[in-house]
Amino acid sequence: MRALVLAGGTGSRMRPLSHTRPKQLVPVAGRPVLEHVVLGVRDLGITDIGVITGDGADHVRDALGDGSGWGVRLTYIHQSRPRGLADCVRAARDFLGEDAFVLCLGDNLLPSGFTELAEEFRLRRSDAHVAVQRVADPSAFGVVVMGEDGKVGGLVEKPAVPVSDWAIIGVYFFSPAIHEAVRAIGPSGRGELEITDAIQWLLEHGYGVSAGEYTGYWADVGRPDDVLRANRHLLGTLTRSALEGDVDPDSRLDGVVSLGEGARVVRSTVVGPVVIGRGTVVTDSVLGPGTSIGAYCSLNGADVADSVLMDGTRIDGPAPLRRSVVGRESVVRSARTAAPSGHRLVVGDHTRIEPDS
Repeated sequence: MRALVLAGGTGSRMRPLSHTRPKQLVPVAGRPVLEHVVLGVRDLGITDIGVITGDGADHVRDALGDGSGWGVRLTYIHQSRPRGLADCVRAARDFLGEDAFVLCLGDNLLPSGFTELAEEFRLRRSDAHVAVQRVADPSAFGVVVMGEDGKVGGLVEKPAVPVSDWAIIGVYFFSPAIHEAVRAIGPSGRGELEITDAIQWLLEHGYGVSAGEYTGYWADVGRPDDVLRANRHLLGTLTRSALEGDVDPDSRLDGVVSLGEGARVVRSTVVGPVVIGRGTVVTDSVLGPGTSIGAYCSLNGADVADSVLMDGTRIDGPAPLRRSVVGRESVVRSARTAAPSGHRLVVGDHTRIEPDS
């Protein structure tokens, strides 16, 4: 079996964070969402992974490399413009060959893994097997009509009138029959080649289509608030500290804390769960639960909790940061007169926020 991981798209819901980098590279609990997805695929025993890229192809390559560090082989496949998930399958035809494969959205987190779904696909011998979960608002998703035996009777992409509350959650298993289906369909009303239309084509032409419920935590990380929720959840699953950096005697660490290689904590209090990336220096600061800090950041006199700070960020000053997402290489400086309640920031890469001197 092979895998196809999608890392294209415009990421409009993630702006301003996606203005300079693909949304799939936004970090959650110390890793880009896309890296979490690749590791989930690897846990299925799959080593050949195709990665569909768009305008941010260079950023994706820089972040993932060739995959050898994780024991996989990554093949990059460029999609010149977003034309739908079924078009991604078309673009990857040569890479996929005649193998069965799993298709994963690069901005969906299923941290419990999908080994059981892969086993269901193998045992059922379906031509399409999709991961589903019940949702409160089906109109935002592709949904399936599913019988008690797991057989799918129909699919609708983002229905105005819900036909089911079983949402497709970003993991699909396919036999080679899907290639005939994606060639046969045309663009939808949205102007895209919908993978739900291709699966519906399989259903209408006598192929086996089934669905399996994923009962673990799932997150479609499409907006900044989704990043914060997913970050809180994944940090909450950490069970023990990992301290590869240095903590001075005047600092206090409570709860689960991950401290990267070369990182330093000086005269500071850190209350976990917290992840601090390699090379980051935290001085005279207070870090609260649900905080994920990237590599080579600098925090001086800062008060941060329930936030994600990306690589190279600098935070100076006492104004609390809460529920914030700060892009790479950004600088946030606050005045001593800042409001005690602090700030909530969602800013992209290379941003500067400073008091008026």
